[in-house]
Amino acid sequence: MSAVILALAAGAVIGLALGALGGGGSVLAVPALIYLLGFGPVGATTASLVIVTLTSVTAMIAHARDGHVRWRTGLLFAGAGIGPAMLGGALAARIPAAVLTAAFAVVAGAAAVRMLRSRPAAQDTLQDTMTVRPGRAAAAGVGLGAVTGVLGVGGGFLAVPALVGVLGMRMRNAVGTSLLVITVNSLAALSMRAGTVEGLDWAVVGPFVGAAILGAWDGKRLSVKVSGPALQRIFALVLLAVAVFMLIDALL
Repeated sequence: MSAVILALAAGAVIGLALGALGGGGSVLAVPALIYLLGFGPVGATTASLVIVTLTSVTAMIAHARDGHVRWRTGLLFAGAGIGPAMLGGALAARIPAAVLTAAFAVVAGAAAVRMLRSRPAAQDTLQDTMTVRPGRAAAAGVGLGAVTGVLGVGGGFLAVPALVGVLGMRMRNAVGTSLLVITVNSLAALSMRAGTVEGLDWAVVGPFVGAAILGAWDGKRLSVKVSGPALQRIFALVLLAVAVFMLIDALL
């Protein structure tokens, strides 16, 4: 199967994940680029940032139209992570590939377990009435920014549980707001990877981005039809499966 066809198929899946779940795109894009399209870990993490940044903007616009983006909270959360994201992006190229892959798997697995152990039904009934504590939001944003920079992920798979569990946001609003966080953090991390962006295979990355953007619109429509608790469980199970696979590959 040609690389372009694989890129189109993988891009469509990543777009669906971002549009419906507000995250999961990077955690799926990185292994797809490595195992299906032959990218190295550093190239894959850079390419995933490009893909997820462009796709997240598209999905965020759709969610914002429905009022599911909490701009103040999202910007505070994302702003705190800009510095760590840039620092992590600069350090990423110096980390051994096996360590980078294993770290990626561990973080993804931890986020998946946290979401599976939470109570999604209760979370989905919240009305965003909790007062956002700037210190708590900033602390969570710093950690997310660092992970984004080092691992080359948008951070949606961590932003969603943080916005729901730490800041008390409804699942649907967390999905939309996480797309704002993903966009800001990904752009910050990419600013420190300018050299590696130029070396990407755009004949593969281009179709990947196009399919992901189209998939994001379909994912937004899917999110309206599926309940918040169901979205959270699907998201967590996908994360866990990918994390286990990548951890085994890194250790063997």
